[in-house]
Order: sequence, then C-alpha cells, then structure tokens
Amino acid sequence: MSSDVHRLIAQAQAAYARCIDSDRLEEWPDFFTEKCFYTVTTADNHREGLEAGLIWADTRGMLTDRVSALREANIYERHSYRHILGQPFILPEDGDGDVDEVRSETPFLVVRIMRDGASDLFASGRYLDRYVVDGDAVLLTERVVVCDSSRIDTLLALPL
Repeated sequence: MSSDVHRLIAQAQAAYARCIDSDRLEEWPDFFTEKCFYTVTTADNHREGLEAGLIWADTRGMLTDRVSALREANIYERHSYRHILGQPFILPEDGDGDVDEVRSETPFLVVRIMRDGASDLFASGRYLDRYVVDGDAVLLTERVVVCDSSRIDTLLALPL
C-alpha cells in the first residue's frame, strides 16, 4: 500500500472527526458513497457476528435522515464530542482484485462535553472501514464502529 493512500485515509479520518466535533453534521453524510453501510455495535456483538447495531444505515439518504432527525425531531441534552484518533492501519487486500478499495482499522476515543462543561470518556473502540479511492478522493463505503464496552450510553445521538 502506498504512503499516498495511507495519507489520504488519515486525512479523511481527521476531516470526518473534525466535521462531527465542529457540529457540521449536515456535511457528515458527504464522507460516504451513495450506497454505503454505517453501524455502531459492541465488541462482543461484532465478535459473535451479530449484525444488529445501535445505529444502522445502508444509504447516504439514511444518514441524511438521521441528521435531520437530530436537528428537528429528537430531544436530547445538547452536547458535543471531541474525537481522538489513532493512526489508521491499512489492512491487507482481500485478494478480490479491487485495487480501488482499501480497508483500514483506526482506534478512537470520544470525549463527550455536556452543556454544563462536564466532560467524560463517552466511547472507545475502533473504526473498521472500507474506502473507495478515486485519485486524491476517498469515500467510505462501509464504517463499522466497534465500541469496546457493551455499556453504551442511551445518549448516543451524534454519530461516532
């Protein structure tokens, strides 16, 4: 894997986190292809192969709908996130010959900051991603957010 692809993935990861942390949620679906997959699950469920997730979407439209619901319909205590990302590890190719697709694994921590200023470790885990690479552009075709803990706060409103 070339260092250019690693750089592109690292930049895409940083831009993704910055988008969420800056409350620019309307831009969040733009990190994904039209036909995509996004889910948030626990390490235990992922290890067991259980497909149901706490959040589940299989199109960019579903991601856009989630943002609309967050902005207009859902009621939750206002808060923000701060993502701390590790370096993406580029995973070996599956051998299917699709050189335009890259898989990666990236560890993360997410701190939640409440309106009153209280901060706590909200989530830790890893992103299991599949990117499509087109020149200098990379888009997520799949993001499986695997949280380390099986205790997920019910205030999982914003995307991770």
